[in-house]
Amino acid sequence: MNNNSYSNSYKDAGVDVTAGYKAVELMKQYVARTVTKGVVDGIGGFGGLFELDITDIKKPVLVSGTDGVGTKIKIAFLLDKHDTVGIDCVAMCVNDIICCGAKPQFFLDYIACGKNYPEKIAKIVSGVAEGCVQAGCALIGGETAEHPGLMPDEDYDLAGFSVGVVDKDKIIKPDTQKAGDVMIAIKSSGVHSNGFSLVRKVFDVNEQSLAKTYDELGGKTLGEVLLTPTRIYVKAIMSLIDSVNVKSISHITGGGFYENIPRSLPKGLSAKISRKNVQVLPIFDLIAKTGNIPERDMFNTFNMGVGMTVVVDKADADKAVEVLKAAGEEAYILGELIEGDYGVVITE
Repeated sequence: MNNNSYSNSYKDAGVDVTAGYKAVELMKQYVARTVTKGVVDGIGGFGGLFELDITDIKKPVLVSGTDGVGTKIKIAFLLDKHDTVGIDCVAMCVNDIICCGAKPQFFLDYIACGKNYPEKIAKIVSGVAEGCVQAGCALIGGETAEHPGLMPDEDYDLAGFSVGVVDKDKIIKPDTQKAGDVMIAIKSSGVHSNGFSLVRKVFDVNEQSLAKTYDELGGKTLGEVLLTPTRIYVKAIMSLIDSVNVKSISHITGGGFYENIPRSLPKGLSAKISRKNVQVLPIFDLIAKTGNIPERDMFNTFNMGVGMTVVVDKADADKAVEVLKAAGEEAYILGELIEGDYGVVITE
């Protein structure tokens, strides 16, 4: 900690630089968990240094992704639980990166807060670090910024970005897909980090509504289920890519099936999905019932229990499911590709 840096005048204006130093000291133990062989130096400098290992990569291509947690963060405020939203932040970035076959290498976070409470900031970073461990990437830096007068003292926002690498010749190219290829679903852990503006409206979210238990949710409270961290699929997807020819990957985020799946399809092909195949999680049934939300809107807003989809040749489908299950994921056949520019067709 820097004992020679302080400013009473700045503190009187709402920014306590010493609180920032304390937060950094508290978070170092969490950051240490994420160190990989590419990390050149610890946190604290002006830039995060990372030595890229391209030993087995002929034409390295860097792939970047950035995102935040969205209004799910309001649930963390109300529950006063701040050690999981960092997992969401990492997940939203690295799950995008792997869609083209890239392996995440490092991550940086940005926390904006009304007032720097070092212990709270350290809890947030502990979640970021856990997400990095799950993704196999290093947390090499970040920023915490106090914004007095712009945000309430207790509020914060969290965002971040990650960089991955893939061999140019191994980038997943959706144009290799054809009619008859099989789409596989990988189960989500819940709502993940999208659609929370609608969720909060449906349940009129406050401390009381979040404390309510539901039989449909196995007796869990609404808050517990909503705050469940986004699943990180990096290691399972990397294992799958090493085992079969993966033709495309979609991360099912905001916009649900109808927006995200077409992003991984070439012109002239669409995804045909049987509604009965979709293993919808109970939280989505509860959202639809409570908010009287049409099913079309549900599939166009939420992941509905499917965190990612992958497309493989029909001959590889069973093996792909086995590989994903061996990697700890719940996976199943969701549908197939058909000719036509319909995007996504969900049948009975």
